[in-house]
Amino acid sequence: MDRVRTFPYLRQDFAASLVVFLVALPLCVGVAVASGVPAELGLVTGIVGGIVTGLMRGSSLQVSGPAAGLTVLVFEAVQSFGLPALGVIVLTTGLLQVGMGALRLGRWFRAISISVVEGMLAGIGLVLIAGQLYAAAGVDAPVSGTGKVTGIPGLLVDAVSSPAALTSLALGACTIALVVGWSRMPKRVRAVPGALAAVVLATLATLAFDLPVETVRVQGLLDAVQVPALSEFGGLATLSLLGTIAAFTLIASAESLFSAAAVDRLHDGPRTQYDKELMAQGTGNTVCGILGALPMTAVIVRSSANVQAGARTRASRVLHGVWLLLFAALLPSALALIPLPALAGILIHAGWKLIPLRSLVPLWREHRGEALILVVTAVAIVTINMFEGVLIGLALSVAKAAWDASHIKLEVVDSSPDGVRARLSGNATFLRLPKILDSLEALPDDRPVSLDLSGLHHLDHACRTALENWAERHSSSGTEPVRLTRDDVVTTAT
Repeated sequence: MDRVRTFPYLRQDFAASLVVFLVALPLCVGVAVASGVPAELGLVTGIVGGIVTGLMRGSSLQVSGPAAGLTVLVFEAVQSFGLPALGVIVLTTGLLQVGMGALRLGRWFRAISISVVEGMLAGIGLVLIAGQLYAAAGVDAPVSGTGKVTGIPGLLVDAVSSPAALTSLALGACTIALVVGWSRMPKRVRAVPGALAAVVLATLATLAFDLPVETVRVQGLLDAVQVPALSEFGGLATLSLLGTIAAFTLIASAESLFSAAAVDRLHDGPRTQYDKELMAQGTGNTVCGILGALPMTAVIVRSSANVQAGARTRASRVLHGVWLLLFAALLPSALALIPLPALAGILIHAGWKLIPLRSLVPLWREHRGEALILVVTAVAIVTINMFEGVLIGLALSVAKAAWDASHIKLEVVDSSPDGVRARLSGNATFLRLPKILDSLEALPDDRPVSLDLSGLHHLDHACRTALENWAERHSSSGTEPVRLTRDDVVTTAT
């Protein structure tokens, strides 16, 4: 009875934790392999995300771990600075996140344009899909994002003439088909997550038919963990490493807090405390950095599975971390049986889900500027790199905001021999002053003019002075002075 009172939702949280564990397991391994690090490090990040971050306050039902959204960035960092430097990058990222949370900056990440975030995720998805096609074929991928995309036709041509590559690609394609089709299975069958079922079936097929495909390389959990040496911190003096840390911090924080907002819409429990959630993510990344593991973010796939499975408290995500720890400790050799094409298929599906295809067409119809920001951000990430692509997206977003803030429209409501009634709407700032004056000068000066300013959201001092000066000199001799009206106040030029 005392246990029931202390943990009133233990049954629901226990069942949900098993579901989240089954969803997280293949993704932790797949993200690690795609990031170019030992598979065990993905499990380490999942364990820390469950046990450490899971115990902290912020978002009660959000689940953290290694995310597909950071795969491209981690791979580039490992290629540029080496695996030992990854711990320094993640550790510093975590400390920055903790500091930003303590300074109550978490809420400001919600101010980032959703088009920039979606463009970032779309770019990551495109690079992830392109890169994992090579992994599915069992060949090395080009380093650059552009090289990955342009090399796909040659990859497919070469695969046709190679039985081993063709077999590997077929296994990856079957994995994708299973994940996509799993949602149409009977409800009882769908109790097992589609990604896990696809990986298990692909593993059984590889063993049964002795398929010539590569499998995950295993070196042991403790051997994979590498505490960063003091000498690695010397890289913090280089601008390139600091830029990478800034990219990690920005992207991991934005993805986590946007995920938190999405998870809040899935349940009616306590709302996310954004500053505390940012500190929780930072604490988890600090621990991951000390262990030399992958960075973590909140992951919407695991979080939504947690909510849908009936979780009620933080206990579900903590328990999912415990199950990952037990698996890594008791069954590490099972990882060596997993075929790499199956993991590539899982990540290709994950990358596809990062691309907002359904929302792009309506966005283009209603807000073309936002759609353009999304597309340009995604293309920049593919053709240049992650950090600069995000900076380009942010710069475009700021430029668009400045343009929108200065948008103004002059509408002639009524024009007759007895007078002209016109209306200004929008934001009258000095940025648009030439356009405003050009439009006003075009109004006839031989008839009385009444200019309604009530549609203006903002009227700065420069524009107010310019309007008053125009009103004084506009009317010709013998014509009534211009009348300026705003909020029922009439000003007559003299």
